[in-house]
Amino acid sequence: MRRISLTSSPVRLLLLLLLLLIALEIMVGGHSLCFNFTIKLLSRPGQPWCEAQVFLNKNLFLQYNSDNNMVKPLGLLGKKVNATSTWGELTQMLGEVGRDLRMLLLDIKPQIKTSGPSTLQVEMFCQREAERCTGASWQFAINGEKSLLFDAMNMTWTVINHEASKIKETWKKDRGLEKYFRKLSKGDCDHWLREFLGHWEAMPEPTGRRST
Repeated sequence: MRRISLTSSPVRLLLLLLLLLIALEIMVGGHSLCFNFTIKLLSRPGQPWCEAQVFLNKNLFLQYNSDNNMVKPLGLLGKKVNATSTWGELTQMLGEVGRDLRMLLLDIKPQIKTSGPSTLQVEMFCQREAERCTGASWQFAINGEKSLLFDAMNMTWTVINHEASKIKETWKKDRGLEKYFRKLSKGDCDHWLREFLGHWEAMPEPTGRRST
């Protein structure tokens, strides 16, 4: 049986290509943007019924609340975004999504088993790798219990808490709602991620900063 030499040109070329692909995978990595909303049907005077936190690569850089309808910048990245025209658009988007989520909470309230005020925690997530959107999803927690997951890439629902099964069926039948979720996470969220990455990559690299 003839032995293949590792020094032969074709084999060396294949090894070099393999090493190059591994290096590119390490260099490119992935980036993520996450919007965390907390929605309340009832809130005390002076307390917001909607609060949101925005994370880029797991780093918190923006906060929003409905009480003053303002976005608060955090850290260097937040300050950089605050100085751009993106700021007003982002404030408007957070307010609109908050109101839409509150309407959803109002619609499902009869199906929620609780004696106290109902709350809805929502995580909208998107991810980019190699200059394209590779992930988009929504996770819903009702009264602190993780309940549903919607994968906007393939338009599928996963029930995490069986008590939310009826809510899943209700939302699944609403094709307009599914398209709305897909547009926000795969379209708008990915757009914001590309916008913010420009500022992120221009920042000095502090200790602990990393991609996800």
